[in-house]
Amino acid sequence: MPKRTRNLWPELVSFANLWTAYLAARRGKRGRPAVSGYEFDAEIRLLRLQERLEAGTYQPGAYRTFVVREWKRRVISAAPFADRIVHHALCQVIEPIWEARFIHDSYACRVGKGTLAALNRAQHFARAHPYVLPIDVREFFPSIDHGVLTAILARHIGDQRVLDLIAQILAGGRDVLAEEYTPVIFPGDDLFALSRPRGLPIGNLTSQFFANVSLHPLDLFIKQDLGCRAYLRYCDDLLLFADDKPTLHRWRSALVDRLATLRLTLHDRRAQPAPVAAGFPFVGWTVTPEKRRLRRRNVLRFWHRYRSRLAAYGRGEIDLDRLGATVHGWVGQTKHGSTTGLRKAVLRMLIPKVRPL
Repeated sequence: MPKRTRNLWPELVSFANLWTAYLAARRGKRGRPAVSGYEFDAEIRLLRLQERLEAGTYQPGAYRTFVVREWKRRVISAAPFADRIVHHALCQVIEPIWEARFIHDSYACRVGKGTLAALNRAQHFARAHPYVLPIDVREFFPSIDHGVLTAILARHIGDQRVLDLIAQILAGGRDVLAEEYTPVIFPGDDLFALSRPRGLPIGNLTSQFFANVSLHPLDLFIKQDLGCRAYLRYCDDLLLFADDKPTLHRWRSALVDRLATLRLTLHDRRAQPAPVAAGFPFVGWTVTPEKRRLRRRNVLRFWHRYRSRLAAYGRGEIDLDRLGATVHGWVGQTKHGSTTGLRKAVLRMLIPKVRPL
């Protein structure tokens, strides 16, 4: 029986924890009306939030959803600011439990485990092994099964009030992505399985953390049962490296069965063993043992954003510093690959003159 951490609730609802969560939730967002309004009497609001949590009367509010269309359509969900404070307070208490258990090569939403670290690790493995098996989970966030996720969390969390709060957060977001899920029937299912609660809202801090937790059993299966030593995962994008294709084909079959136990599926067409020398897609780049090139869709995404900001600057809606921040941010992201010529070509556009208001 795994060790379970108990008596977490007093720490979670303590004013010190809620205050730290409030500061984290408002970081970079103090100019937004909902955040600035909360800040006006933050101490009183936090005390009321603490009372509701302790009394068991806290209820999550409704999400605000909007669609972002870049290279694919995404439904983004924004929880009310008070709920985001609760999300931070929860993660501050339970994340350390899981950080001690996550494998080293699990990336995304972890300190020191961003896209650059994942990219470096992927290229390191590509230089040591001739073949790679890229895996990505089909409709990952809409497909995450609440029952499966709760069972994984309960293996190491022994405080029922914390589990009840998690259940509230999950229930509050279950209908947000309902239309994004394509029904899947797994072995042993009946028709009632289609109504199982599932889905995590993209945009929640808790969703990013729960995504890592939900695939933690898969990480252990790959490392311990399959014996794949050259493996890494960035959210739902997985890379398995080996010295021959038959090994990767065998691992792929095993992964299909293991994912089914988590009520998840993979993209069949994309999950094919390939030589690393041909290049493989990962976190927005095409990676080879020698180089990494920015993928075309990421270039187009910046190109459209940059042109939009140029037009806004030309109309006098933003200043030169704001325009420069867009450029410097993209250059900072792209300088870690073979992009010198690309950056020069993209940034060659003239800055328009400011039109008089």
